[in-house]
Amino acid sequence: MNFLVGKRVLVTGGAGFLGVRVVERLRKNGARETFAPRSREYNLVKNEDVLRLYERTKPDIVIHLAARVGGIGANRQNPGKFFYENLMMGAQLMEAGRLAGVSKFVAVGTICAYPKFTPVPFKEDDLWNGYPEETNAPYGLAKKMLLVQAQAYRQQYGFNAIYLLPVNLYGPGDNFDLETSHVIPALIRKCLEAIRESKDYIVLWGTGSPTREFLYVDDAAEAIVLATDRYESPAPVNIGSSTEISIKDLALLIARLTGFTGRIVFDSSYPDGQPRRVLDTSRAAQYFGFRASTSLQDGIRKTIDWFASTSSTTSRP
Repeated sequence: MNFLVGKRVLVTGGAGFLGVRVVERLRKNGARETFAPRSREYNLVKNEDVLRLYERTKPDIVIHLAARVGGIGANRQNPGKFFYENLMMGAQLMEAGRLAGVSKFVAVGTICAYPKFTPVPFKEDDLWNGYPEETNAPYGLAKKMLLVQAQAYRQQYGFNAIYLLPVNLYGPGDNFDLETSHVIPALIRKCLEAIRESKDYIVLWGTGSPTREFLYVDDAAEAIVLATDRYESPAPVNIGSSTEISIKDLALLIARLTGFTGRIVFDSSYPDGQPRRVLDTSRAAQYFGFRASTSLQDGIRKTIDWFASTSSTTSRP
């Protein structure tokens, strides 16, 4: 990875779930210095903090992973907050990066940017063919503006910015807070707590019929570092595993892997979210050689083992 050798790389969100893996891979692949700012030191919603961060780190490359994010419930409760904070972080970081003369800006978006009814598998060319699913549209649109900004800056200023679209991530170190977590950690926690508390059922939101695609966090880190090193074009690129599974089948898989044998009850009074999500990942394979290597079953098993071994309130039987 010759492009990375000797570079100073700023990774926003670099102390987070995905960020720590990205930073580790950057170091292994020759980055001279990496910077992972903490939110308590730099509030990236505030432009003065963004400018102070650039002044202190003087990066050659910026990888923007930081986001205000959550599951369906968190998105429904915080649409304005999620829109504003994600929009301001991205817009200010890219503008400051342009002014600072960084050699590359890697903007990491979200699959939530896709229209609600996108032909499956999702192709990057369909990104603008409709409005996103309503429960997470403000978040998805705020992150989608990074693509607009990246392409506009490339056109007007010759700024080297790329845009990646990862699916939902999971793995050891994920957020297991039931108020804000995504579906895999939430299911794992519910199953393990039901076992510990001798409950014979768990309740899940929706009907169980929507499908989703999931990417193991270490695979996502690999994809981002590969793209940082090799990809130089304005077109957005999907990052995923190309494996589709219904929420019902996912719940059954996690129940089996955790050892939960009770009933799974779906509460259809809650929203399902987008009907289907699975990506066409051929562009990532073609342009920077990324293919996911961790199967869903193996990744979930590793995630279960990590949570069971680290949680103070939940243990695996």
